[in-house]
Formats: sequence, C-alpha cells, structure tokens
Amino acid sequence: MKIVYILAGIFIFGLLIAVHELGHFITAKLCGVRVNEFSIGMGPAIWQSRKETEDSWAEEKTRYSLRAFPIGGFCAMEGEDEDTGDARSFMRQGFWKKALILSAGSLMNFLAGVVIILVLSMGQGQFYVDQITEFAPEFPLEGENGLMVGDVVYKVDGYRAYMSGDTAMFLSYNDGQGVDLEVIRDGERIVLRDFPMYRGTYHGQEGKFGLTIGVKAIPATLLTQLQFTWYQALDFVQLVRFSLVQLFTGGASVEDLSGPVGIVSVITEVGTSAKSPSAAWRGIAWFAALLAVNLAVMNLLPIPALDGGRIVFLLVDAGSMLLFRRKIPEKYQAVVNTVCLVVLMGFMLLVTFKDVWNLFQ
Repeated sequence: MKIVYILAGIFIFGLLIAVHELGHFITAKLCGVRVNEFSIGMGPAIWQSRKETEDSWAEEKTRYSLRAFPIGGFCAMEGEDEDTGDARSFMRQGFWKKALILSAGSLMNFLAGVVIILVLSMGQGQFYVDQITEFAPEFPLEGENGLMVGDVVYKVDGYRAYMSGDTAMFLSYNDGQGVDLEVIRDGERIVLRDFPMYRGTYHGQEGKFGLTIGVKAIPATLLTQLQFTWYQALDFVQLVRFSLVQLFTGGASVEDLSGPVGIVSVITEVGTSAKSPSAAWRGIAWFAALLAVNLAVMNLLPIPALDGGRIVFLLVDAGSMLLFRRKIPEKYQAVVNTVCLVVLMGFMLLVTFKDVWNLFQ
C-alpha cells in the first residue's frame, strides 16, 4: 500500500504545478496573448497536437502536449522573456494584463486549495475554535483585567487563531517575554498587550502556561461552512508566513524545509500512519490543500525568477517610466532572473539531497 501513497504524492505534486500553469494559460488566452504551447507533464512528448483552437476567445494556433513525466507542466507564451516584435506577445501587453497573467497561477493554486477544503468540510457537524476552559489554582492572571473562562482566543502575538490548535502552536513559539493576546469576551474584543504569561512560571514545568485551552463548538450551517472554509485557507496562508518568520528569526532551521522528495515522503507517512484507508485519503487531501495554498503564497514572494519577483519588476518598470520616461532594459532583468533561478535550483537541490539522505537514515 505504501507504493500507492508514494505514487499519490507524486501525482498530487505534479497536478498542483499543472493547475498553476493552467492559470497562466487561461488568463493569457483571455488577455489575448499568444501561447505557443501548453503542456501537461515534463520531459519527452508522448502526444502533441497543433491545431486551430475552437475557443471563441482564442484565434492563434497553440500546441497542446502530454509529456512523459507527470511532474507539472508549462505554458510557453510568445515573448515571455524578450520582445519578439509580435503584437500579441507577453512583452507587448500593458501592466495590468501582465500582472494578471503572472498572478493567475497562484490564484489557481489558492482556489484549488479552497475547493479541496470545501469538499472535505461538507457533512461536518461542527467547527471548533480555541477557548479558555480552565486555570491552574496558582494562575494569577485570571480576572476582568486578564483572562477568564469562556474567552475565545482571537490573536496570539499578532497571529489570528482561526482554527482549533492555533493558540497552542503560537504560544509554544513565544519568546517567553510576555504575550500579546486578543480574546473575544461577551462579543467584545479584549486586547492584552505584553501579557506577563511567561514560560516555566506555572506548574513548575517548562512550557506550561497554567491554563487549559479547550474548544468552542460552532454548529455547521451553510454560512459557517463557507466561513470556516475561508478561515482554513487563510490559516494555511498564515502558516506559510509564520514559518518564514520563524526561519528568519531562528525559530526554525533549513533542516525543517522540504523539497519535492520530502513532500512525497510526508504524504506517504500521512497515508501509512492513518487508522483506515478512508482516514488516509482524507489526511492526504488535507495535506494537498495545504500544499496548494503553500505553492500559491511561495510563488508570489518578491523573489526574482518567481512570479512575485516578476511582478516586482513590473512595478519597478512602471516607476521608472513615471520618473525617467524609460524602462529597465530587459537584458538586466533576464540576468537577475537567471542568476536567482540558478541559486533557487541549487538551494532546491540541497534540500532534495537532504530529504533523500533522511530517507535512508
């Protein structure tokens, strides 16, 4: 059964990349940009078709191909990296069309994550949020000016507690120098800045805060289902942000990062550790939703060679045109993108090597 989960992991990873490229493809077509080829999969082509498309919004010929390795795909637009002189090339489009095309891949990944979450939440009887349910006898911060039983946790150190479990995770990463808390009490939001709730103070055990964080059940209706689907998607976005902050502040290390091999390994572990096949596939689907949102956010980071970096170049070009009446030469952008792409690929190879090494330990 393990091989099935490995193949499922490879398929999911490849499918989400293909969905990303599909977003670029559809938006490019709608914006009138010539697309030379749209491919599902990478490597040698096992099927190709170059014919006049039948879509009313597409007038040029596009090659559609299916390639041997199901690990993604690509959308090859005319004039994507340089001006080829074609009026329908990517480079000849205006700012908003370019920005829309570049961001469409991430939007498709995000929507894919939302759809998966929505399907998984169907039939769920209740949704849960974090709520203070009990204090240790020696807890000194209970009261109207502190915390009270029944408080629903809204934020911890600036991070929104969207779903049950968020509060415990954010508290576990607190630096122990006081906590910024926001709670909902009787419909009113209470803000507690630098709340003196330090690690190791209560119960005499490191990491214990002297309170019990339970859950508040919210009945599932159509409205709450849509609301918590959105909350879960935003929670995944926030998790990416939180992870990046921890990486740059020392709360996490490069050892905690995973590449494609690590992701497939995690999906396999989720499947094999589940108590039943249905629980396994449900867990894998949740991880796929997390991965889809993760890809959406990461691709929009302002790093050259990624979609977010290219959008930054569009903004710089727009500013340069406004101030100096000239654009930054494309060759400079190409050099920066190429260098950053090589660095990113090198970093990914290191992470992949680490993942493979860990598999054999």
